[in-house]
Amino acid sequence: MNFEKFKLDPRIVQGLEEAGYTKPTPIQSAALPVILGGSDLIGTAQTGTGKTAAFVLPLLQHLLHKEKRGHTTRVLVLTPTRELAEQIHEVITMLGKHTHLRSATVYGGVGIPAQAKALQQGVEMIVACPGRLLDHVERGNAKLGQVEVLVLDEADRMLDMGFWPSIRQIMKLLPKHRQTLLFSATFTPALERLFGDYLHEPQRISVNVEAPANTVAHALYPVSQNLKPTLLLRVLGEMTTRSVLIFTRTKVRADQVAHILKKAAHKADALHANKTQKERQETLDQFRSGELPILVATDIAARGLDIESISHVINYDMPDSATSYIHRIGRTGRASRSGDAITLTTWADQDVVRDIEKILGTPIERKVLPDFPYDEPLPKDTSIPEVPKTMSSRHTSTVRRRL
Repeated sequence: MNFEKFKLDPRIVQGLEEAGYTKPTPIQSAALPVILGGSDLIGTAQTGTGKTAAFVLPLLQHLLHKEKRGHTTRVLVLTPTRELAEQIHEVITMLGKHTHLRSATVYGGVGIPAQAKALQQGVEMIVACPGRLLDHVERGNAKLGQVEVLVLDEADRMLDMGFWPSIRQIMKLLPKHRQTLLFSATFTPALERLFGDYLHEPQRISVNVEAPANTVAHALYPVSQNLKPTLLLRVLGEMTTRSVLIFTRTKVRADQVAHILKKAAHKADALHANKTQKERQETLDQFRSGELPILVATDIAARGLDIESISHVINYDMPDSATSYIHRIGRTGRASRSGDAITLTTWADQDVVRDIEKILGTPIERKVLPDFPYDEPLPKDTSIPEVPKTMSSRHTSTVRRRL
């Protein structure tokens, strides 16, 4: 099945095609008909499942199908963190680039004036963290009286971070007759108790995480953040197969890593949303043909990337969830080919590592390079079983330690 089934506006379809989306993920297939039909929704899904596009696409369709004069705020997306707000806004910008629709991000930690200016100019969509949004409401910058759709993304995290009082206050400012979409990694009794009164006969969908293909070999390289560039170059230097996809969390980091690789005489380039469509397409064509052996990309830019010959996926930055990890490394080990999933990991990543190992059902091999100038002690020994080495084993040794 492809996106044609949903009969999206041609302007949205153009954005989809240029972003490299080819077919909907399971949560997109399940959520789009529900949201397009106007029903409230409770979606249980992890980050990395295509969840953001699952609500952004029907929201764009809703705004275009029921166009109004001016730029009145008609969609509100609440998120727990600045990073998630920016990620959602990036998807909106990418998929809605051929529409006239405006969106703005609102979160703390940055100055109010720039956000206030964007809001005062008028936006159809606001992506916000609850606390800062209330600041703008009190200042008269944001008006929520005509919001038609409310999205609560990562609702469980918002509760854990203490946002419920702010969310409840925001709810009072919204029209009672609206569509409400709630997404959460889990839907607990506490969530149901708190949000139940704000949802009208919601439909429920749930997407489980699938383990990756058994043709993929996984390895962790413990290292401090400042030594990641040096370690990456060493790891790349020991590879004999070169069709490498490297993931970073941010666009800036993608450019930095690509620059480091080029300086070290590697043929590499970055792929992210700040590149023009022509630049992205040229880079993808070169990577697909083998002319460009190393591609550095953000999660969003790599959405829809469908190249069967990728031999290695390297997580320069640990993804923010186990589901994102599975989504990333699903780019290798395809069509019965073997593949390698390598992650450069720091002390801060231990919780995500545990979650990944739960999905895999086995510990991941830890590796250390001999004669590498590690500047911090490696994690303590926890008797990890022997795992077959798949990459240049004569140059590496297993570290039987856990993060």
